[in-house]
Amino acid sequence: MSVPKSFEEFNATLSQQSAPSSWPEALRAMWFDAKGDWESSHDIAQDLHNTNGSWIHAYLHRKEGDKFNAGYWYRMAEKKFPSINLEDEQRQLVEYFLTQ
Repeated sequence: MSVPKSFEEFNATLSQQSAPSSWPEALRAMWFDAKGDWESSHDIAQDLHNTNGSWIHAYLHRKEGDKFNAGYWYRMAEKKFPSINLEDEQRQLVEYFLTQ
């Protein structure tokens, strides 16, 4: 399956049983997050040793309520701690990775 062209197309894939293996890892991590599988998303983020992985990692720790740990990962991602809600940040992440 090819990479979706929009956030709406991405959301349409959530009815599938598994994330498409041909997608970039960062987008796959966000797919698992959107499916409610924090652990699988986190596992991928931990293995991405770049700013994209750090950003996903930060978002996931923010989502679980660990502001201190999230702050560390936002700094590693060279991002400010966001003031937007989690749903908006999730969309921001997905849309960013759709363009990569």
